[in-house]
Amino acid sequence: MQFDDLRNEVKALAIADLREDSDNYFEVVLIKEELTKFIGRLEKILGPAWSYKTKLSSDIEETIKEFGGIKPGQTLYFARLDTGIVFTLLWPWSDGKRATVKIIKQ
Repeated sequence: MQFDDLRNEVKALAIADLREDSDNYFEVVLIKEELTKFIGRLEKILGPAWSYKTKLSSDIEETIKEFGGIKPGQTLYFARLDTGIVFTLLWPWSDGKRATVKIIKQ
């Protein structure tokens, strides 16, 4: 359910570009102001952010690697739930105005 909750939260925002919307993967580009609105809700659902500096377990590293992982300046939200794993990757653009948001359920 958390995946659907997160996806619906983003769909309620002004999306700059909808890249993919499937049963277990959702990717959009948001402008910075919209991303700021989303982050509070994201933390309530998945908990605190993990940065590229966070030491991740090998299974988490392997899971997010398939979707590009996280690098300096990027952020990961990750939760193990009864229904599986849900995570969100935030990749700010170099223009400082947009960010790619990837929400994944496994």
